[in-house]
Amino acid sequence: MDTQAPAQEIAAGYATDGAALELGSILVDGTVDPTARVRIPFATLNRHGLVAGATGTGKTKTLQGLAEQLSAAGVPVLLADVKGDLSGLARPGEPGAKIEERSRDTGDDWAPTAYPVEFLSLGGGSSAVPIRATLTQFGPILLSKVLDLNDTQESTLGLIFHWADQRGLPLLDTKDLRAVVQHLTSDEGKADLKGIGGVSPATAGVILRALVNLEAQGGDDFFGEPEFEPADLMRQIDGKGVVTLLELADQQANPRLFSTFLMWLLAELFEELPEAGDLDKPKLVFFFDEAHLLFNEASKAFLERIEQTVKLIRSKGVGVFFCTQLPTDVPNAVLSQLGARIQHALRAFTPEDQAALAKTVKTYPTTAHYDMEEALTSLGTGEAIITVLSERGAPTPVAWARMRAPRSLMAAIGPEAVTAAARQSSLYGKYGETVDRESAYEKLTARIAEPPAAPSAPAPADAPPPAPERAEPGFVEKAFESPAVRSFMRSAASALGREITRGLFGTRRRR
Repeated sequence: MDTQAPAQEIAAGYATDGAALELGSILVDGTVDPTARVRIPFATLNRHGLVAGATGTGKTKTLQGLAEQLSAAGVPVLLADVKGDLSGLARPGEPGAKIEERSRDTGDDWAPTAYPVEFLSLGGGSSAVPIRATLTQFGPILLSKVLDLNDTQESTLGLIFHWADQRGLPLLDTKDLRAVVQHLTSDEGKADLKGIGGVSPATAGVILRALVNLEAQGGDDFFGEPEFEPADLMRQIDGKGVVTLLELADQQANPRLFSTFLMWLLAELFEELPEAGDLDKPKLVFFFDEAHLLFNEASKAFLERIEQTVKLIRSKGVGVFFCTQLPTDVPNAVLSQLGARIQHALRAFTPEDQAALAKTVKTYPTTAHYDMEEALTSLGTGEAIITVLSERGAPTPVAWARMRAPRSLMAAIGPEAVTAAARQSSLYGKYGETVDRESAYEKLTARIAEPPAAPSAPAPADAPPPAPERAEPGFVEKAFESPAVRSFMRSAASALGREITRGLFGTRRRR
């Protein structure tokens, strides 16, 4: 049977006149045609995508290959490196018999290549550059997701942030929030909240216990200053887009924090970036790994905000790829917005697996060339079922593809190499050291410790007016001499005398 004719027929749906990512070559009936290519046009990457598949099916190597081609085209990339496997992007790959065979199958002129990589980590305690966010910036909605609060508790946390915003009390780290919660359950704090609600002792106890758990899992290292600026994700070096790897070895005990942090970054980009319209290629591609962690047990309101952010951020020139084991991990409202689907092998060992397989088949266009249920369970390592959006915006035919091999090293480079690269980064000087300046905790502590003022004796009626004293520099003047405060004022972490403006996810809008 001539299998090249069907392969070429499928490949015709992937033909593009513009620049495109090369994914691999098409197989029909187990035979690969190196000249029948599967491509994603760069111009459609802001229509988002999905990379799915069971453990060990080649999903990570697909992400590595996509990141390489984007970087080579000058597009910055953010990848969460959950297991440390992607650090090899910084080193050229090693040739071998398997690489040569894969290159022949995919018609790829493979050559070992390294890419510019920035190694970041959530908070301290890692070999990479630590990045942080303040609680004021993170906002009550995302923090509620991290703390696993219910709707009532989330509403109370929103009230707490509202009060702190109005009073100009920066919530920079977890001790600041703890101090504010404790204050608002005191007699003085109850009076402060009179007319706008209150914080019940039971709800305050839940929030405080959740904070203790968060701190025990490393959250106190993440929340604080200096605060990460998302603009640092969008850089080029020698014409190549910088690949930012978010190392997560120290945060695997708290996957909820890691997934919500990625959503925070996406929300920050949405708030900061201007409208871009139709672009030949995206400004940034954001790979959202372990996506199921974000959606698990999420409230309806939270899911609606995710859906809206994903829908609107495409106009800012940002592409988002969700990465997970099953397409059913992603809610339908979000899944329907993912134009590119790269599905590695699925397992169907249990009734639940079989139900997920049947649902996955229904998300693909009909095809006369493959039995989809059989194909999805028969894919070899490094093979995938693919459909993307053409430049006309229409889904391409379903293709069984053998994926290209990455050109960088397909192995970790080790913690020592990561540490050396991080210390040489320009971002290490910017984010390497924690700043702990005066914030809500210090202000409320000083307020409690402040002794009551003694009444002053009235001046005699015939006493001359006091001589004007030489004006000493006031608090504000002294404060502006502090680099930490100048940095704080530039980022506008609080607004004295008015409430902070918050965006779609309750994050503080930068000014």
